Amino acid sequence: MKNIRTFLLLALPLISIVIAVTCTNSQVTSQSIEPESATKPTSEVVLRSEVQWGPLNPARGDQSPRAGTLWGDRTGSGPSGFLVEFVDGFSSPPHIHNITYRGVAISGTVHNDDPNAEKMWLPTGSFWTQPAGGVHITAAEGSNNLAYIEIDEGPYLVLPTEEAFSSDDKPINVDPSNIVWIDQPGIPASANGPKVAFLWGNPQDDQLYGSFVKLPAGFTGKILSHGSTFHAVVIQGQPQYQVTSETDLKTLVPGSYFSLKEESVHQVSSKATEESIIYVRTNGKFDVIPA
Repeated sequence: MKNIRTFLLLALPLISIVIAVTCTNSQVTSQSIEPESATKPTSEVVLRSEVQWGPLNPARGDQSPRAGTLWGDRTGSGPSGFLVEFVDGFSSPPHIHNITYRGVAISGTVHNDDPNAEKMWLPTGSFWTQPAGGVHITAAEGSNNLAYIEIDEGPYLVLPTEEAFSSDDKPINVDPSNIVWIDQPGIPASANGPKVAFLWGNPQDDQLYGSFVKLPAGFTGKILSHGSTFHAVVIQGQPQYQVTSETDLKTLVPGSYFSLKEESVHQVSSKATEESIIYVRTNGKFDVIPA
């Protein structure tokens, strides 16, 4: 099962996702079937230090991991994204969820699998999915265990194993060593050019999709978003972020979040000695354009 879960993502077809590596427009293309928002162009930034924390599973009280909302409302209807913080050595009892969720490891290591499966620890930059209704455990090791969790339809509930059911979704565990990074098709790789890794969804079928964007050390440029929704979570590095129309420059440590609505231009840069990896969920094309 470990091999199937690790390599399932790699069996998905690599689609033509386009990221600019010159100052000309180059695009990652998709259109949504249903916009998550339809408001005037705007942006939102949530620093990790500003996140409000509470128990992920209130029924377990102090034994529950902590959760902090970045966008949406996991207790209500609709999609949402939130951080989960685990103490070192945490291991949950076997349980299920009423909905499928996606996860990205930000720091520490996380294990998420069948209760009888051999531990497969997922470090920073790993991606996994947990199908609705599937019995599993979640464990964590490290002094600072943090993950980003995302759902397409709430509420997010933790339920006993007696309520297990089958789902069409498949479990996936992908270590960073198995993430496939690509350059813009037809253009030579650039040492200072961004790269992309496709994770889920199908941009060519008018659906939401998720991907990693990697900004190399010393990168300076802008993100131009065209979709009606764009959610981004910093996974690695400490990129600096600025809305073009504003003067406030923000340093985004891992776990920080920014969103774009409608067409927006935003300045972004990486430290000279450190690359940045950002998880992006969107329903439209976006450009990452070096200065």
